[in-house]
Amino acid sequence: MSKIRGAAAAGVAAMATAGVVVGSTGVLASTPVHYTRFSMVRSTAATASARCLPRATAAVSIRSTGPTETMRVIASGLPASKEFDLFVIQVPNAPFGLSWYQGDLETDSHGRADGTFVGRFSTETFAVAPNVAPAPVLHAGKDAASNPAFKPLHTFHLGLWFNSPRDAVAAGCSGATTPFNGDHTAGIQALSTRNFPAARGPLSAIRP
Repeated sequence: MSKIRGAAAAGVAAMATAGVVVGSTGVLASTPVHYTRFSMVRSTAATASARCLPRATAAVSIRSTGPTETMRVIASGLPASKEFDLFVIQVPNAPFGLSWYQGDLETDSHGRADGTFVGRFSTETFAVAPNVAPAPVLHAGKDAASNPAFKPLHTFHLGLWFNSPRDAVAAGCSGATTPFNGDHTAGIQALSTRNFPAARGPLSAIRP
C-alpha cells in the first residue's frame, strides 16, 4: 500500500499545485437529493476469468451534509487480509479517464472491508485545469511533470483496484500492473460502477 496516506487531501493539494482545482458547479441542479445507495460489481477485468473474485461486491451509501458528502463503502467476497485502492473515476471501464485517489480499503480475515470517506461525491464532483502548470514528480518515469489544460470535467463513477498484482494473481485474476495506487504499482480493477451508464454514474444521484 502507498506510504503516502491521506490520499484524498494530498490529491487536492497536488492538483491545486498543478493548476487543477477540485470544486463545485450547478450542473444538474434541481430538487435536492441528500442520500443514495447503490452497488459496485465485478469489473470487466475481473469478469474476464471465472476464477477472479466470483462473489465480490460492494454496497455504497452517500449522505450529503451540505458542504461535503460522507460515503461509506462495504465490500465483501474479496481475498482476506488484502489492501485495495478506491478511486473516483470518469468512466467505469478502461481507459477510465480522469481518476482521483480517495483512499484505501483493507479486508479482514473474511474478505470484508468497510471504509468511510468524506469529500465531494455528488453532481458537484469535478476537476478543472484552467492552464498548464508544473507538477511535483515523486515517482520518476511514472509521474507527469505538468498537467494538460482542460475545462471542468465531472467524475461520477467509482473503481476499486487490487493494491498488488501479486494479490490479484493469487485471487485467480490477471497479473497486469496499473497506476492505481500511491506508488503506481497496483493490480487490476476489482470492482466498479459499470452497472451504471458511462455518462451518468451513481454519484450524480446526489444533488446538494
